[in-house]
Amino acid sequence: MDLLVVGGGPAGLATALHAARAGLEATVWEQRAGTIDKACGEGLMPGAVAGLTALGVHPPGYDLRGIRYVAGAHRADAGFRAGPGRGVRRTVLHAALREAVLAAGVRVEQRAVRRVEQDEDGVVVDGTRARHLVAADGLHSPIRRALGLHRPRRAHRRHGLRRHYVRTPWSDHVEVHWARDAEAYVTPVSDDLVGVAVLTADRGPYDDHLAAFPELQERLAGAGTATPARGAGPLRQDASARTAGRVLLVGDAAGYVDALTGEGIALALAQASAAVRAVSNGDLAAYEREWRRLTRRHRWLTHALLGATRVPPLRAALVPAAQRLPWLFSATVDVLARPPGT
Repeated sequence: MDLLVVGGGPAGLATALHAARAGLEATVWEQRAGTIDKACGEGLMPGAVAGLTALGVHPPGYDLRGIRYVAGAHRADAGFRAGPGRGVRRTVLHAALREAVLAAGVRVEQRAVRRVEQDEDGVVVDGTRARHLVAADGLHSPIRRALGLHRPRRAHRRHGLRRHYVRTPWSDHVEVHWARDAEAYVTPVSDDLVGVAVLTADRGPYDDHLAAFPELQERLAGAGTATPARGAGPLRQDASARTAGRVLLVGDAAGYVDALTGEGIALALAQASAAVRAVSNGDLAAYEREWRRLTRRHRWLTHALLGATRVPPLRAALVPAAQRLPWLFSATVDVLARPPGT
């Protein structure tokens, strides 16, 4: 086998699809059965839509025309210049990618990983040999930890929670509502379903966090809940490197800053392509360089925005400033909407 992919989420499945297109024999191991859900905002930026289209994957959803920031009476809108994004239920995205992987002839097996060993010829995972291993096993990647690539971090531990509401979307923008200690991301994912994700450093029940957004609560009044609250975090995860021997880290397993700018899927798709290219060329060192290039914009902007919004006066001034300087807000959203590395 040329490539064993551990992790059957979007990053792992996209890696397997790119591998199949490159003529590599690939297998995906995922320990969870069925369609996989995850607490995420579910808004695909235009760069992510372009990445999926390039793979021939077209998950149904709700077209998104831009981003809107909301804080009390203040509003700031920025449209996507390069075409729409798409709100897509995570389960719908997973099912579409999995179907494409199976159609490409890639095996998907329900298996957990217990032991990873390497030699000069390849990787042996629980007795199965492959030339290379891609670890796409998520935010808290066990393989990243087992290889000694995990860098513990305790400061500013943010978490995300998400729930879906049965109601007609009131906007074709992703709305980001700002409160003193949290943000709420409202993403239409179909004609009658809206996802609301909350990002915060405070712990507590979903409804307690939602109470910080009275205007949003009013919008959702009377709407039925379609899913229970689902959580994820801590969001910030650091890795000392993206490769170790013949193992490559892809997606959240490779390191993650925050969901604030909404580029997770676009980054995972770009990393998947870069990892397969490095394997095909026999130059794994190139993947580390390419990972840094592809994620540089996201890391810089997300770090800058997180740092600024930890200072209460700057946080309070963010949306009013975006409203007063619409050209700057639009330019920032345009940069985030582009495919990574462009």
